[in-house]
Amino acid sequence: MPEQNFPTKLTVPAEHAGERLDLFLVAQMPEVSRARIQQLIASGKVRVNGVQAKPSLRLRERDQVELLGSPVPPPLKAFAEDIPVEVVYEDDALAVINKPAGMVVHAGAGVRSRSGTLVNALLHRFGSLSGVSGELRPGIVHRLDKDTSGLMVVAKNDLAHRRLAEQFSRRQVKKTYLALVHGWMKPERGTITRAIARDRIRRTRMTTRGRGGREAISHWRVLRRIPSRFGNFSLLELEIDTGRTHQIRVHLASLGHPVVGDGLYGAPRELKDTSGRKLALGRNFLHAAAIQLMHPRSGAPLRFSRPLPPELEDFLSHFERE
Repeated sequence: MPEQNFPTKLTVPAEHAGERLDLFLVAQMPEVSRARIQQLIASGKVRVNGVQAKPSLRLRERDQVELLGSPVPPPLKAFAEDIPVEVVYEDDALAVINKPAGMVVHAGAGVRSRSGTLVNALLHRFGSLSGVSGELRPGIVHRLDKDTSGLMVVAKNDLAHRRLAEQFSRRQVKKTYLALVHGWMKPERGTITRAIARDRIRRTRMTTRGRGGREAISHWRVLRRIPSRFGNFSLLELEIDTGRTHQIRVHLASLGHPVVGDGLYGAPRELKDTSGRKLALGRNFLHAAAIQLMHPRSGAPLRFSRPLPPELEDFLSHFERE
């Protein structure tokens, strides 16, 4: 705390008499958020005249305010957890992982828990990973959404990380996905080039309608059109040239064909047929099925693939039994 030049004790001057405790502290430390100040108070790390106080306490002139904890929270750091993870390939430079749906890649903004992440599983499995992306995201060169399954490449050392990141930046990594979407996509293949930006109203969403979006390119082709009592669906193969947040999901939704199970972008949470029978997936029908890249040390071409996981195959089988 002292090395960051934050005061540990404050005397309330006359001009701040009658002010709320939390607002007084925010005024004294403008670089610290009000949320963090309230966090400190709620955890008993702030005392007024030696007594724990509430954020709403009205201060008096010459009150003594004491901080028992640092206004700046300690940096988040990933930790190892014994969580099973499927390793498709590994050597001393990289590993290729088949991530299950439902697993967050790493903790961070919007992720409350630091446990159960892919990074934690990787640290337990490999011991150490590259540090280029920081202590919260060791080894992570690219990501998959929580409810997307499939292949990810992980860097074991900093040199491999930088060379892999360069391949992604130059669009030399080929990523292939499988997705089931609502409706019949027409024509047989196509390319979506709509820029993607953060939705200004719903911050957890991305959109193709916002201003200042980043370039995003997705190529798709129809593998199969599926008629069923639950409606019509298309099984697609997709390749992406860019890696924007939610790219495939928001691109397909922008065409009126959201990914099955993707309630964030307009797909129903469950399917219903004319008799009232219900069918729910519980995740997005999106799978990173293949990845092709060059080895960061030797330059040799590498290609890996994994079929649809059992829950997606089982979901498709409901249509095939009709």
